[in-house]
Amino acid sequence: MNRKTLVLPAVVGLLAPALAACGGSGSGSGGGDAIVVGTTDRFTASKDAPAPLDPAFAYDVGLWNILRQTTQTLMIQPRGDGEPVPEAAEKCGFTDTGNERYACTLRDGLKFANGDAITAEDVKYSFERALTIQADSQVYGLLSTVDTIETQGDREVVFHLNTADATFPYKLSTPVAGIVNKADYAKDKLREGFELDGSGPYTMKAEVDGDEMTKAVLTKNPEYKGSVQVNNDKVEIVSFDNAEAMGAALDKGDIDVMTRAMTPDQIRELSTSTNSAVDLVEVAGLEIRYLGFTTDAETVKDKAVRQAMAQLVNRSQLVSEVYGSQAEPLYSMVPASITGHSNSFFNKYGDPSAEKAKEMLEDAGVSTPVKLTLHYTTDHYGAATKLEFEQLQKQLNGSGLFDVDIKGMPWDKFRPAQMKGEFDVFGMGWFPDFPDADSFIAPFLDKDNTLNSPYVNTQIRNKLIPESRREADRLSAVDSLNEIQDITANDVPVIPLWQGKQYVAARDDITGTAYVLNSASSLQVWELGRGVSG
Repeated sequence: MNRKTLVLPAVVGLLAPALAACGGSGSGSGGGDAIVVGTTDRFTASKDAPAPLDPAFAYDVGLWNILRQTTQTLMIQPRGDGEPVPEAAEKCGFTDTGNERYACTLRDGLKFANGDAITAEDVKYSFERALTIQADSQVYGLLSTVDTIETQGDREVVFHLNTADATFPYKLSTPVAGIVNKADYAKDKLREGFELDGSGPYTMKAEVDGDEMTKAVLTKNPEYKGSVQVNNDKVEIVSFDNAEAMGAALDKGDIDVMTRAMTPDQIRELSTSTNSAVDLVEVAGLEIRYLGFTTDAETVKDKAVRQAMAQLVNRSQLVSEVYGSQAEPLYSMVPASITGHSNSFFNKYGDPSAEKAKEMLEDAGVSTPVKLTLHYTTDHYGAATKLEFEQLQKQLNGSGLFDVDIKGMPWDKFRPAQMKGEFDVFGMGWFPDFPDADSFIAPFLDKDNTLNSPYVNTQIRNKLIPESRREADRLSAVDSLNEIQDITANDVPVIPLWQGKQYVAARDDITGTAYVLNSASSLQVWELGRGVSG
């Protein structure tokens, strides 16, 4: 086993996007059999989520990993690290000093995979469609600063924002900003099922079993014109029921690459193995895990209950017992390495203390033990999630202040129930929409947030978030970002737990694994190719 470590430097500012060289379907080596990538992500079309792959709906790392290969955006996250660069656009940039007017010029000759020409009107249509539909996933919230969109000829599109937003170029690199063809995507209705059309590096055909997509077959798009170099002709993304089955497939050579979510035991074994046929690539990831609260629920509406839980959680013990060196304790929703990170929860609560937690509950007149159920998903964040919640249960109950049960359920049932407010306390994970502090704050605290949370802090929503978005130099936004984190630590609508590294395991004839995950931990399968084994 060969171990490779790729450490991505922190993003320290948002600069004006630079022009990227034009890639396209003719770039790269291509050739050979399909490169097969394994994942434990499940792709399900259900009554609550009948259109999982519609860019106006999808808001999940696994679904985005499919869309990023197929649905082209104006901007794109670069390989490795850095600010976004033009993709479907030839150039983009703010045209005013207040970061409220953003203009893009499309590449000449852009086409959808079916050969239809792409114009500025298609871009306008795609954005307005997402904002019109306002899907229950709340993904449209990423476009909340868009006021109006105008086109100037076939290649010019201008976004007029309702407030300054220096993070807008990043938002243009997310799949909700994907360009779709009005012939395939109705203006006011989601596209149900697993059909997917766009102008990205690949076209996709789904293999489906019942209501689940078991395999996404990605074929190089001959019409693609953009900034990335495509290093293969075909990639298959195969969904496995569990990490053990995925690992066995890698061992047998049935798959070439293994991605999320490997178990902690698998990673430990791969990191010490002498098997030279497999490489393990470690990436400094931005994945976080946290507890969320339905803050108006009877059991947790008293802030003292949430504060007491924050006072009791022993992150170091949790990480040590479950994840080892694969994760680090997190004391803010903004992870370390991101500009604006602050250890706000440690500053507020310090080391875990049952005595301090008891005092908080007594002062608020809360009777103990407080009876709660912690809900978690059994099949979305990896097999270790159950162990993690058993550890949390042990910590909280060990204080004598809580009587906690835990309950797990599949993601396709868990997520709709969470969005409807059926869980008082629940565990979630988060991969950033883009590598900036705003992507760890606004999705949880702004209006139309991803949790559909009843928690509202007007100081955060009306002053601090807009204030932070005015600063193109992200270092200048630190004061606002730190104040947001301090308020969050006091009000506790969420409790951050840990941030984790990302891993890719691949057979040793596969090249490009160092860049198959970008700085937002998103898949870039066009980086993969076949080389010489050994």
